[in-house]
Amino acid sequence: MSDSNFVDYVKIYCRSGKGGRGSTHFRREKYIPKGGPDGGDGGDGGHIILRGNRNYWTLLHLRFQRHILAGHGESGSGRLCSGKKGDSKIIDVPCGTVAYDAETGEYLCDITDDGQEVIILRGGRGGRGNNHFKTPTNQAPRYAQPGEPYEERRIILELKVLADVGLVGFPNAGKSTLLSVMTAAKPKIANYPFTTLEPNLGIVSYRDLRSFVMADIPGIIEGASEGKGLGHRFLRHIERNSLLLFLVPADADDIHAEYRILLNELTQFNPELLDKRRILAISKSDMLDDELIAAMKEDLPDIPHIFISSVTNYNIQQLKDMLWGELNKDGDYEKDKGKHITHRNLDIKTVEFEEDEDFVVEDDSDDEDFEVDENGFFYMEDED
Repeated sequence: MSDSNFVDYVKIYCRSGKGGRGSTHFRREKYIPKGGPDGGDGGDGGHIILRGNRNYWTLLHLRFQRHILAGHGESGSGRLCSGKKGDSKIIDVPCGTVAYDAETGEYLCDITDDGQEVIILRGGRGGRGNNHFKTPTNQAPRYAQPGEPYEERRIILELKVLADVGLVGFPNAGKSTLLSVMTAAKPKIANYPFTTLEPNLGIVSYRDLRSFVMADIPGIIEGASEGKGLGHRFLRHIERNSLLLFLVPADADDIHAEYRILLNELTQFNPELLDKRRILAISKSDMLDDELIAAMKEDLPDIPHIFISSVTNYNIQQLKDMLWGELNKDGDYEKDKGKHITHRNLDIKTVEFEEDEDFVVEDDSDDEDFEVDENGFFYMEDED
């Protein structure tokens, strides 16, 4: 997929439907001079619903759909006829999408499963007709309830890639090459920094027809959590990974120092990432002999590590064994699959969007004017 087609955050305006008003109708038929009130209830307004859809991979389909409006409920009518309910709007999003309030940064919901539905804005309830308010002492009520108003808010949708293993490393560390060797993915590979400008996913085939998902996250540099380089635009995708595979090339000046820098950037972005399991892979190790590898091991950080080469397939199968073992370390991997960090507090000031257009939507309702008393009823002329 091209760079322009990978959209992992959008901001949209959503508005639910308002409830229809109740009717103040009276029954009028020949030979029934005092038929009494028979005003029907108003229809409920439509909801705004988020639904997980595994057929979507990005939020591209919402990039230019800036306003999503549910239908209003229709007013009730005579003969106890209720108004039609407003149409609800379902927003299909890829699994791994998190919704926030764009004004406050409040966490709203997390869509992780295919078919999962969450109502983020409820439609207003329809008002009750005057038939509900007849009593022995008030047999001809000339009032009914108005419908409840709609809800509206601007919503941020953030996609966080769902993967079991996330590749973390500086630009040109060999992440894309490793992904292309271990999976059938074909990421862009070139000998210059920031070749990868969007996360790439691949399925790693393992023994006995088992598999797990690996994600190549665009290169991190020192200061990424402060906005340097590609900034923290793609750091959010690491929150979803069960296991982090740090990749440091063997020709680095100080492998331990590079690992600490990468870990610090993740910690600055979200301290909860420290709780994730980590493996260190020293890439481009095909030119090292056993004596040099033994000497380098003395200065490596105290986490599981392995020397590999994507070009010669050196220790690639052993790396798969190590990754699978870590994924299944404390129980059944299939049962734990999908249990990741769900969200973090969102700082709206750090999120960059295209220049906002006017999000104010005029209400196009054609309701008549009415006066509402202190009890929430409105008064109207008799309807024929």
